Amino acid sequence: MINILIVDDHPIFRRGLSTALEFEDDINIVGVCETGEEAMRQIQTNHPDVVLLDVNLPGINGLQVTRQIKMDFDEVAVIILTAHHDSEQILHAMRTGASAYCPKDVRADTLTATIRDVAEGYYIVNDNRMRLDQFNLWLSDQIEDNTGPYTTDAEGHYIPLSPREMEILEHVTHGMINKQIAKKLGISQQTVKNHMTSILKKLNVKDRTQAAVTAIRRGWVRVDKDSQQEA
Repeated sequence: MINILIVDDHPIFRRGLSTALEFEDDINIVGVCETGEEAMRQIQTNHPDVVLLDVNLPGINGLQVTRQIKMDFDEVAVIILTAHHDSEQILHAMRTGASAYCPKDVRADTLTATIRDVAEGYYIVNDNRMRLDQFNLWLSDQIEDNTGPYTTDAEGHYIPLSPREMEILEHVTHGMINKQIAKKLGISQQTVKNHMTSILKKLNVKDRTQAAVTAIRRGWVRVDKDSQQEA
């Protein structure tokens, strides 16, 4: 029996996933939740084998949650589900520790097959089913293709942002300048500037506007009307 935890903040999508999986004899849904924070609590309590995880979550995003899961519960496999399907996003997700990456419009039979595969220790990207050694080779090739050899600091381009960097980037997407961010977070402007330099390097972009656009396009940061800053 494969125990599953579903993490997504859209009720209709959660229901759809649950319905698609509940009739599978070898799949057992042990929990459903809306946030990354709740996911970490449920993993500790319910001990899932596989987590189905949305990238675009309120609070900490799915990539950050994946990294935390692999740090604390390395035996748990993570399948990233997202509407933001591009090669760089896939690379970010797989480097973070995901075992598979699927678009949200994935067919039910494809998803169930992916769940069974990652539960057995395989890695799934697009239609590729890989053992760990094959996956490591694929990952190395993808990094070099996207950023050049390791000597060009490929690590810096694909390490997911830290919680503080993500917090700062979210404020940037709301139009706040460094001075406002520093005041909001209770840190110095120089600290904000240092974080911004790191953010630009990790995302491989030239300025804060490009960083904000990248984060929004990939679903890392949520921009809701209620969260917009007043002028």
